[in-house]
Amino acid sequence: MAQPVRYLLVGASHAALSALQAIRMHDPDGSLTMITRDDALPYSPTVLPYVVSGRSQPARVALKDESWLASQRVELRRGRTVTAVDTTDCSVRLDDGSVLGWEKLLLATGADPIVPQVPGLAGVKFHVLRRLTDAVALRDAVAGTREAIVLGAGLIGMHAAENLVKAGVGVTIVEMQPRVLAGYFDAEASALIETTFTDAGVCLRLGRRAAAVAAAGERIQVRLDDDSELVADLLLVATGVTPVLDYLAGSGIATDRGVLVDDCMRTSAAGVWAAGDVAQARDFYAADPGARIINGILPDAVEQGRVAGQSMAGDPGLRPYEGGVPLNTYTYFDQQAVSVGRQDCGATVRSEAGAGRYLRIVMDADRLTGIFGINSPFDPGVMWEIIQRRIDLGPVRAAFLADPQRAARGVMSRTWR
Repeated sequence: MAQPVRYLLVGASHAALSALQAIRMHDPDGSLTMITRDDALPYSPTVLPYVVSGRSQPARVALKDESWLASQRVELRRGRTVTAVDTTDCSVRLDDGSVLGWEKLLLATGADPIVPQVPGLAGVKFHVLRRLTDAVALRDAVAGTREAIVLGAGLIGMHAAENLVKAGVGVTIVEMQPRVLAGYFDAEASALIETTFTDAGVCLRLGRRAAAVAAAGERIQVRLDDDSELVADLLLVATGVTPVLDYLAGSGIATDRGVLVDDCMRTSAAGVWAAGDVAQARDFYAADPGARIINGILPDAVEQGRVAGQSMAGDPGLRPYEGGVPLNTYTYFDQQAVSVGRQDCGATVRSEAGAGRYLRIVMDADRLTGIFGINSPFDPGVMWEIIQRRIDLGPVRAAFLADPQRAARGVMSRTWR
């Protein structure tokens, strides 16, 4: 085995890049290798729907180019997968049989699509949407497609359905929950989004599951749990994701649903950190400080990566992770839906809907715990900061409820000073 690298980062998206930048702020010269299973330069999964639609070209979606990586003295190994981690001799084994030693290791391996156990599904061709190669394959498959079935009405499924509709494809979405985007919005907000999709010609089969899948000549047949049948040219499975953990078997690194980490993103193994979609970290809202959740969103990946990088480099300016606060912005058919925080951690203090607009504010006493809007003007990043910092809005409560955006900007302007 060659000389161990000072920092080994497994993964190359937001969490790993944030860790890299934090490391280089404190240690500009330590040897650093980044491994990615993709053949591409680092990219964001959030760009994939735009690759499917053709708005973004695969060659132009990189978050960082080769010259930037070179300026940060990074050795990027593309198209390689870690198959095993040995925490005894501080090494990893790659899929080509090679072994790399490390002094400090970051696991930022992200998540893979969940493929439901539906009879017959494995025997037909279907698509998922998690990697750049998936997006290219789906884009290419759309040509000549007349009808498509999308399993799942989360963000991935809804994004893909919109792009398929805009390409002239007839789309049916099958979702086992009684509404779309149930993890982000209440029934009232979901209903507004559903109306937009049905007005665009999408058929929504809510509260239904796929019971069986079979080939129907050149097409695909899906039988639902009410015995109704759907037939289409294309099937997209978008039923969620799960952290990539298989390579940790036998490593001794503690896992639950993800890799368990402390508030500095350290795992149970010395010299190993984890961040991003693979990490199970502090729950911001939980009364129990030991509660751990997976909060698979971009801002959290960046924050966890920062904490991990500072911790790995021994940066005395380290600010520990304070817990995951959900934040999602979703643009669909020229409308925007925003979800910040949680709906179930306080009381609703303002709720209104109508004429394509929606706003709901949830507070615990005088502290904001969640804000949700459709075509409502407020800055999700500012709201996220107000929740994260547990700012007392008591002195401006009336103004905040009347005009959240203006009051929040005023609060943060004074706070950031």
